[in-house]
Amino acid sequence: MKAWAVVAAGKPLELIELPTPEPKGSEVLLAVTHCGVCHSDVHFWHGSYNLGAGKILRIRDRGVTLPRAPGHEIVGRVVAMGPDAAGISVGDIRIVYPWIGCGACDRCREGQDNMCTEQRSLGVVQHGGFGSHVVAPHPRYLVDPGTVDPAVAATYACSGITVYGAVRKVLPMPPDDPVVLIGAGGLGLSAIAMLKALGHRNIISVDIGADKRQAALDSGATAVVDGAAEDVTRAIMAAAGGQVKAVIDFVNNDDNTASSGFRALAKGGKLVVVGVSGGQITLALSEVVLRCLTVEGSLTGTQQDLREVVALAQSGKLKPLPVTRLPKDEANQALTRLEQGKATGRLVLVSE
Repeated sequence: MKAWAVVAAGKPLELIELPTPEPKGSEVLLAVTHCGVCHSDVHFWHGSYNLGAGKILRIRDRGVTLPRAPGHEIVGRVVAMGPDAAGISVGDIRIVYPWIGCGACDRCREGQDNMCTEQRSLGVVQHGGFGSHVVAPHPRYLVDPGTVDPAVAATYACSGITVYGAVRKVLPMPPDDPVVLIGAGGLGLSAIAMLKALGHRNIISVDIGADKRQAALDSGATAVVDGAAEDVTRAIMAAAGGQVKAVIDFVNNDDNTASSGFRALAKGGKLVVVGVSGGQITLALSEVVLRCLTVEGSLTGTQQDLREVVALAQSGKLKPLPVTRLPKDEANQALTRLEQGKATGRLVLVSE
């Protein structure tokens, strides 16, 4: 198999040759046809994650050895399977759930691989969709996209279930109460589509880029706020008509994101943090108690979340987000575009 792989932190990906895996037991081998490019891939490419407060998580601390092919938003065609892989056939097109756990702990047995402490995630610990092939350890990690465009379906394996998990943490609430989304990149636009698919009507999008704010409006946002405004909290409340019950931050840096959203919360409000840009906030704990505020993290989603997102898409309720298709040989250019904020919607590498 061939793979565009990280060979050294921050260096251009290199096209390398690797042995093509031979599936054993319940394993399924898929030829990758589509792979989304995610901000997590950019962090992986650089070799570290900024945790804030001066803390750095290096990829080697996650059990990663190089070279490694990134990419976790994967759609592929089944080309081989082990003798114990049932319910799947050669030629089937499937979305691959990438957040694979150990398979033995309580979390994994409950279908919450994303919460496992012994992750074996595709595109991180194992070779991912920037390679020509990937291995799913069991057919349960494969979801039929049906009639959904496979380039869009690939994004559901990360951005789709990530926004679904985050949105589910603030719903249900009255559909005309404002939900604030900070960041109008791929996740932010996906969240607008997800909220609308779940029947929510009042959506406020915050971003520093005028083009991103326009994309949010085009995607169905009720109002937009300039994230570079002098007082972002005031601007959010002006757009919302007062304090808000729910803020989801897809950025999480130190410049007017989580802190601005937190200050805009009404009594009993919730801030859900999703982005990993290294930000931090200082909380007055008595205020958190007296105003009954919640700050909650949200990490990707479960296998069942992926099935539910695909069902929403197949029903027509979840509208497809903007997708730009690129040949896999442009993997380096795709990472650079994403790093520089020059991508609207999602970039998807295509191997067909």
